[in-house]
Formats: sequence, structure tokens, C-alpha cells
Amino acid sequence: MPRTVAPAAANRIFRSEEELAALPASERIRYRLVQAERRYHANDNISAFVREGELAELKAEVAAKLQEVLQALVIDTDSDHNTNETAKRVAKMYLEEVFRGRYVPMPSVTEFPNVERLNELMIVGPITVRSACSHHMCPIFGKVWIGILPNEHSNLIGLSKYARIADWIMSRPQIQEEAVTMLANELQERVRPDGLAIVMEADHFCMHWRGVKDNESAMVNSVMRGAFLKDANLRREFLSLLPRKSN
Repeated sequence: MPRTVAPAAANRIFRSEEELAALPASERIRYRLVQAERRYHANDNISAFVREGELAELKAEVAAKLQEVLQALVIDTDSDHNTNETAKRVAKMYLEEVFRGRYVPMPSVTEFPNVERLNELMIVGPITVRSACSHHMCPIFGKVWIGILPNEHSNLIGLSKYARIADWIMSRPQIQEEAVTMLANELQERVRPDGLAIVMEADHFCMHWRGVKDNESAMVNSVMRGAFLKDANLRREFLSLLPRKSN
């Protein structure tokens, strides 16, 4: 991956661990990423570069920055009991909940060999997913359907594991098109099926809450690989079995 431009502290070669340890957690993590020439976009997982105890430090750092944002918005957090702890709450929400998929490794997923040599279409869904638009940090709420056409060499994973993998990938700021592709890449690598299909339908609050404030629009996109891409009948079968959005 191309080297990412970063602040001067990250580009500097440190002479000692003590000097690095004196930096804020965000700069230490960024330093490791830059030295490893790893990308750290909003939808990237950076857990391999976060050391023990640094998430707590990062949460405190984010809370302090958010407090500055509230002050810049001219909100009196000292006397307003509703916003007195808002910066801490939002920092915790970002790091431990809605953006958790950036900072923790993928959950453990048990895989089983396809002993019975199953080779028929399997559909998992709808899986409820929650994400956030990386343009405005507005919520994205949606459903995902996954179609798998296994072969004798495929690894089978439990039903709940699809939901865990989807949640891990979706719990980051991103755009829907990239999120679905990332989910497809992860499942393709783990299951190794003959065919993989994913459809995601989601409501974007950057449309509902701001801008045109359209309450009806939803976005639907798909990824088709292998047999689903080559076989129109298989693709039609999968799509015909998906329920329509209920309004």
C-alpha cells in the first residue's frame, strides 16, 4: 500500500522507546502505521498497531478534543447538565461501539470442512447492520443478504458468524459501496466458495437528517462473484428469494 502522508511526528525516526512513549496515543499509533507503510483510512482496521492500554488513552484524548468542539459550538458544558459529560460519552461511543471495527481484531470465527460436499445455494439474512457515513459521520442503518455457493473445498461457518463478521466490518466510518466489497473480500477468503453474492439495502441519515432531507430514499448495492457473476439463472434465483423493502 502507498505510504500515507502524516504529521511530522509520525515521519520522524525516534531514537528511543522513551521518546515515543512520551507522545499522545494517537501519534504513537500513527507513527507505527506510517513506519509500516500502512494505510489508515476511516474504514481500515488498525488494531494490529494499537498496544495494550492505548485504547483507554485514545478515548481520553478523543474526549478532550470533543470538549474543544463543544466549546467551539458555544455550548456551556459547565452549567448545562445535559452536555456536562457529552464529550466523554461520545468518545466512548466512537471507540467502543460505532467505530469499534477499526480498533479491535476480527472476532474469532470457527470454520468447518464441507464434509458432506454441499454445493447448493445457501442464503443468510437479513442481517441488520449499522454503520456511519465517513462524509458526515451520520448513521447508516440497513440489511445485508449473503448468498453462498459452496464447493467440496469450502470452509463452512456458523450462521451467527456471518453477522459477527458483518458487524466488525460495518462498525467503521465508510461508504456503503466500499463496505460491501470489504465484506465480500473477507467472506471470499474465509469460505472459498464457487460463488458469492451480497446485497445491502440501507437508509442513510446524511439524506434524512441534512441536505435534501429525503425520508424515502434508500441505497441498494450488490457484489457478485464467481458463479453468481457468470450464471444469470443462479443470480436470478438468489435475487428472487430476497424480500422487498417494507415501507
